[in-house]
Amino acid sequence: MVFTSLPYQSSVFSMFLFCMLKVTAEVGKLLGEEKVDAILCVAGGWAGGSAKAKSLYKNCDLMWKQSVWTSSISSHLATKHLKEGGLLTLTGAQAALSGTPGMIAYGMAKGAVHQLCQSLAGASSGLPSGSAAVAILPVTLDTPANRKSMPDADFSSWTPLEFIAETFYDWITGKDRPSSGSLIQVITTGGKTELVSAAHL
Repeated sequence: MVFTSLPYQSSVFSMFLFCMLKVTAEVGKLLGEEKVDAILCVAGGWAGGSAKAKSLYKNCDLMWKQSVWTSSISSHLATKHLKEGGLLTLTGAQAALSGTPGMIAYGMAKGAVHQLCQSLAGASSGLPSGSAAVAILPVTLDTPANRKSMPDADFSSWTPLEFIAETFYDWITGKDRPSSGSLIQVITTGGKTELVSAAHL
């Protein structure tokens, strides 16, 4: 058997714990006693590879940092700074509603975000009264980075960022806001985008 040394594990964890505490403290200084209408976690990334890939460990670490840590920080901030009746959004992935053998690390991290969102809907989650945690589950977002990496793809099946922004605005203002804990698939076909609620896990 091969074990990673505890000192290494401890130092890595300590670094992230320090960063999380620092972010929490800095946001607290910035907002003071002020409460906000919404906290939108739009951080994320992508990495491919099966469980056999040499890059598996690196990709798991990266995906966890980009999706799970950021969602955890945003959720904690929501317990402190979100108004009653406010909105917390997290970013999952439609692909992670089922197995992702060709992108193990990505699917695992996004699946964790889905679980977090549903847990936050519970009465004892710590979120303010009447607030909602909702995760969007896009297929592919139409970003400059995605266009650069996939120049020959069918862009008509990609979701424009403007649609996401407009959807968030509607939900913040109370229009068609899904119930807390909802996983909302964002599916674009032929240039038309629809929101489809996914069954709870």
